Amino acid sequence: MKRPSASDATRHLDSLRAELDQGLAADPEALLHPAFLGVLHRELRERLGPADAEAVLMRAGFFHGLRDALRTLRSQAAQPGCAAPPPAPLLAMALAPAPPGLEALAARGCWPEASEARALEALETPPREPACLLSCGYTSGWLSGLWDAEVLALEESCVACGSVSCRFVAREAEVWRAAPDRRAARMLDMLPFDALWKLAQASLPEPDESGAAIDRDSPAVHVWGPVMVVPYAGLETVAAVEAVARDPAGREVCVVVVDLAGAILDEGFGAVALDRTLEAIEAWGAEALLTGVSPLAESVLADLDRARLVLRKDLPDAVAAAFQIADARRHPA
Repeated sequence: MKRPSASDATRHLDSLRAELDQGLAADPEALLHPAFLGVLHRELRERLGPADAEAVLMRAGFFHGLRDALRTLRSQAAQPGCAAPPPAPLLAMALAPAPPGLEALAARGCWPEASEARALEALETPPREPACLLSCGYTSGWLSGLWDAEVLALEESCVACGSVSCRFVAREAEVWRAAPDRRAARMLDMLPFDALWKLAQASLPEPDESGAAIDRDSPAVHVWGPVMVVPYAGLETVAAVEAVARDPAGREVCVVVVDLAGAILDEGFGAVALDRTLEAIEAWGAEALLTGVSPLAESVLADLDRARLVLRKDLPDAVAAAFQIADARRHPA
């Protein structure tokens, strides 16, 4: 399959910009809310037809994923000498190392929340093959940015098609092109990589002088080997922890970093929700580590009936400590 040339990419820029300007570039919430995802899939199909709708969804997802990866890498580069936290994508994903038989730049994983698949299940005509296109696009863009390569994440199983989870395999585009895979070839045709890279790079804001490496406004979780990072969002955090705990891809997790920065904790509902979060982590067999604790939250934590809470001042320090704890648990003295 012929790779898009530089002239092809340039020609695509205007049409891609028009597609992304229709709310998809400015509103990453499309990646998170099943209700909106269902409407988005249906309206795009009605307006553009199935083939063009699929292309728009893939490109929008790739744009968001690539932009988030580049922004994360920029933030990490701005903190030389600091313990850089694992990257945290907006879309919750659990990655596993490439199994034997796959090349070095490859991975398998799943989307624990399966938000897009849940939305597709509710459509009048559910898909007959895996169709989480925004999720595939986002994961492709995220890994392309992290690996500095052209990557396609291809969905292998989908909740909307009756599978128990939405699972994918990610490989470099050239590897897919050399494989006789009809779906991979069709999805690669939807991704003008050069043009999307230009758009993502052009959309990046000026470097953040604060150097924050994880988007604290993101409700997503990220699993990176033995460590899971989750911004605290009340009972939604409980659901996120339990979702990853149920998925086989989360079996390696033994430390969960709960970021309380910006969270409002009172002695009533807030304390109950946090206690339930800690219970869910303990029931999983993992250890909780809290960070971003404000002075107002200290009294709530003091009242929790917990023998020991591990606290760290900021997120980079918390993640570095989490990996140390995980290593100690796996290699006890």
